[in-house]
Amino acid sequence: MGVRIERIDLPGFGVRNDVITNSGCRVSVVSLRSGERDLAFFNADDPDSNAASISLTDDEASAIAEVLGSSLTLSRLSALGEKAEGLFNEEISLPNGSGFVGHPMGDMKARTLTSASIVAIVRGNDVVASPGPEVVFESGDVIVAVGTRQGLDALGKLINNGPS
Repeated sequence: MGVRIERIDLPGFGVRNDVITNSGCRVSVVSLRSGERDLAFFNADDPDSNAASISLTDDEASAIAEVLGSSLTLSRLSALGEKAEGLFNEEISLPNGSGFVGHPMGDMKARTLTSASIVAIVRGNDVVASPGPEVVFESGDVIVAVGTRQGLDALGKLINNGPS
């Protein structure tokens, strides 16, 4: 089943975009003309009765969007491996003291040397989804990669051996 989204104009105030969950609850993003935004929750039995509302700063809204987007990216990545025969995803820890720590991802030349693609970097509780070549590796990073078995094995060796 597809996701149902409803857009409700709030004349003079802004717009409310509702995502209706499978259980019938509404999760709404209220964007006011002033630039402010609220995250609101409505009960399934009364879509006009606000159950809870939270005002969000720009940084808070960005953080929520990033967390939701990153977790969705990783979920879709896991599902992709189940659909595409011969394509795998793997998490590879960057060893402490690796020669790649403190250097941009582009210096690794992972895709060129291994044919495997780095699609995310997990840093503690944060996820850097679709990292660009300018992203600098940090100690403790977990690299999420996609490729053939041979490509991922080669990437693991490259990561463990460090730059040549």
